[in-house]
Amino acid sequence: MIKKIAVIGGGSSGLCTIKCCLDDGLEPTCFERSEDIGGLWRFKKNPEEGRASIYKSVIINTSKEMMCFSDFPIPDEFPNYMHNSKIMEYFRMYADHFDLLKYIRFKTTVVSVTKRPDFSSTGQWDVVTESEGKQESAVFDGVMVCSGHHTNAHLPLDSFPGIEKFKGRYYHSRDYKSPQEFSEKRVIVIGIGNSGGDLAVELSHEADQVFLSTRRGAWVLNRVEEQGYPVDIVLTTRLKAFFKQVLTTSMVNQWAENRLNARFNHAHYGLRPQHSQHPTINDDLPNRIISGKVLVKPNIREFTETGAIFEDGTREEDIDAVFFATGYSFSFPFLQDCVKVVENQVSLYKFIFPPHLEKPTLAFIGLVQPLGAIMPIAELQSRLATQVFKGLIRLPTESDMMADITQKKDEIPRHTIQVDYVEYMDELACLAGVKPNLLSLFLTDPKLAMEVFFGPCTPYQYRLRGPGKWSGARKAILTQRERIIKPLKTRPVGDYTHHTSVLLGQTLTALLLVAWPLASLGTSA
Repeated sequence: MIKKIAVIGGGSSGLCTIKCCLDDGLEPTCFERSEDIGGLWRFKKNPEEGRASIYKSVIINTSKEMMCFSDFPIPDEFPNYMHNSKIMEYFRMYADHFDLLKYIRFKTTVVSVTKRPDFSSTGQWDVVTESEGKQESAVFDGVMVCSGHHTNAHLPLDSFPGIEKFKGRYYHSRDYKSPQEFSEKRVIVIGIGNSGGDLAVELSHEADQVFLSTRRGAWVLNRVEEQGYPVDIVLTTRLKAFFKQVLTTSMVNQWAENRLNARFNHAHYGLRPQHSQHPTINDDLPNRIISGKVLVKPNIREFTETGAIFEDGTREEDIDAVFFATGYSFSFPFLQDCVKVVENQVSLYKFIFPPHLEKPTLAFIGLVQPLGAIMPIAELQSRLATQVFKGLIRLPTESDMMADITQKKDEIPRHTIQVDYVEYMDELACLAGVKPNLLSLFLTDPKLAMEVFFGPCTPYQYRLRGPGKWSGARKAILTQRERIIKPLKTRPVGDYTHHTSVLLGQTLTALLLVAWPLASLGTSA
């Protein structure tokens, strides 16, 4: 009997979830509250309720080879870091290629998802939806929540005394669309995540002065790394993941800090964080700071009618506007008492499954903050969830799942939904039976094995074996560097590249990962 699955949300996570359901013989129905696919990445001039809103110039922070769905490479002519319009173009290509749109009910809001009276034996759900003012109820064998965590703008006004008497204007970062209206203004941006850094840089080209207020600071990564390769291509490898496991945290942190400070000293720029921070991707922030167009300030102690007083006692007056780049909170009101969100935290096994349900027929897809791309993570989560729904994979006992959840919270107490790309993907892949077997590859296909281990851990690696194996995975891996270089070669200059230099460079970098901290420790001793 084909199981009916309700998919909530038609963004990037919803699209791959629909496809994974179809791949496993399930019958998905996707409910999307807006009129189109794309979720976060669909630009609109006016922000929509319950959806993050991007500004017109947004470019993604993950490169195309690391963010693509694992059996559908992004075209080689597409840029490595895509503008939001190109991302939408890719999503439409993906949806058209696999004929996904016919499974989506647009302009349909999920009102409630509740257990049926016989849930303990059937695992079924009553799903109530609303479209054009009319409500409808249907029974589903499983539910996959793909609404993400960029839903409700977090505006912590209570943490900023005096904001009520501030005579300028203040906004959440989701309200920002373009810098022109802030020409010749003095603007404060609060928060140094990716959004805060982007807003500070873009505003600084029009505003008289931008002040970037940060409580913790941040490590700033450039999109372009060794030999001009995307930073995630260089850093997200199995080799580096291996050394991260065998070295101490302090050694890895020292290596990373030395590498980042080689570009610019974060302490000199007022950015050095006091402890481990989720990195910020920004190519231009150091340039705007060194030119004085962005001034880094500490946290705001209080607002005045015309300005702000910072925690170091300094003050800035004649402030016209303030942007709170303070992120988002998430909630699932349609689930009522099934899942509780407390202080932006929710207890999920592998960040997917509620551990307390009698039947594992509810899954959350894309509810993570990865150190890497979220699209392939959501896809692999979906592949695992559909196998669980079909009964092909059994989850551990509730107590074992809770122990795993507690361990992860202890490891990352502040970023409660943060995951490391390679580590987490491999964790899911082990459960799903799709993790590449490196030993077997080295014995049977050494060329592929070398690229899998030394090269970037691209999503295609999780299509080499097991359920959902894709015949094109090997070719996609061996040609991934060609797709990286292709859009850059718009002017012929001849080929002066030593073909072994990239692989050799990665190997030497890995050795330095060990040698540099050891040498530094030896010097300090």
